[in-house]
Amino acid sequence: MNLVNGFARLGYRFHNACTSYMTESRPTSFFGPGKLALLFGLGLLVYAVTLVVWLPAGWLWQKAAGQVVLPPQVDIRQVSGQLWDGAAGVVVAGIPARIEWQLGWPDLSGLSLPVSFGVSSSQSRISGLANVAWSGHYDVNARGQIKVAEFESLIRQSGGAMIEGEVMIERFHLAGAPGRLEQADGLGRWDGGLVTWPMGNDVGQAEFPPMLAMLDTLENGLSLTIQAQEGEGPAADVSILWDGMMEIRVYKRMIDLAGQPWPDSAQPGDVVFQVRQPVLPGGF
Repeated sequence: MNLVNGFARLGYRFHNACTSYMTESRPTSFFGPGKLALLFGLGLLVYAVTLVVWLPAGWLWQKAAGQVVLPPQVDIRQVSGQLWDGAAGVVVAGIPARIEWQLGWPDLSGLSLPVSFGVSSSQSRISGLANVAWSGHYDVNARGQIKVAEFESLIRQSGGAMIEGEVMIERFHLAGAPGRLEQADGLGRWDGGLVTWPMGNDVGQAEFPPMLAMLDTLENGLSLTIQAQEGEGPAADVSILWDGMMEIRVYKRMIDLAGQPWPDSAQPGDVVFQVRQPVLPGGF
C-alpha cells in the first residue's frame, strides 16, 4: 500500500523535512560597526579614568603654574599625590597650610564633578564639598574651626581686635560662575571671652559675650556682620571688596558691649570708628 498517497487522500500532506524545517543561515561577524563603536567609546572612557586616577598632581601643577596668576601673598609648594586624590602645601601671607582634595565620580545627569576638600593649618581646619559644572558654575559648602591666635600677626598689622579661643564656622556657602560671584552666605559663632584692641600707645581689653558673624554678598564684594548672639543690630561690620580694599565700621553697640565710656548722646546704631585699607594689593 502506498502510504503517501493514502494519507494524501485523507487530507494530510507530507512535506520534506529537509526543505521545510531547515533553512540555511548566513554567517555574521561578531564585531559589527555598532559594537566596534561601543568598544572604542568604552576604551576611551577607561583611558580617561585611568589618566585622571594616576596623573601626578605635581607634574600637572608644573605644567599649569605658568598660566595661573596667584596673589603675591599666596605661594603653592610641595604638590603631591594624583589629580584624583592629592595634596599641596601653601603659604598665605606667611602662614603655612595644607590643602587636600579628592575627586568624586562625575554626575552625568547634572554634568558636574564633586570635589571634597580640606584646608588645615597647625591649629585650624576647614573641610567641605565643591561641585564644579562643565559650564564653569561652582557651588561650595564648608564648615570648620579657626584658632584666632594663629592669625595674630595679621590682625595686629591691620590694627584689628584680637579675641581668644576659636571661631566655629557652622555654615559657609559660595556659588558663582567664571569671573563672578553669585551668592555667598555663612554663619560663625564665638563663645565669648577676652578681647584686646590697640588704643594709642596702650592696649584696651574687655570681656565680651558670645558673638555671631554673618557672611553675605555685596554688589562689589563680601560683607561680614558681627553682633552679640542675644543682641539686636550690628556691633561691627567688615566689607571686603574685589579691588582688594577692606572697610571696617564699629558701632556704638560694640562700645556698650565692651563697657567703655561714651557720650550718652550717641545711639547704638551710630558709627564710632571707620577705616578703609588694602587687604590684598592688586585685588582679588
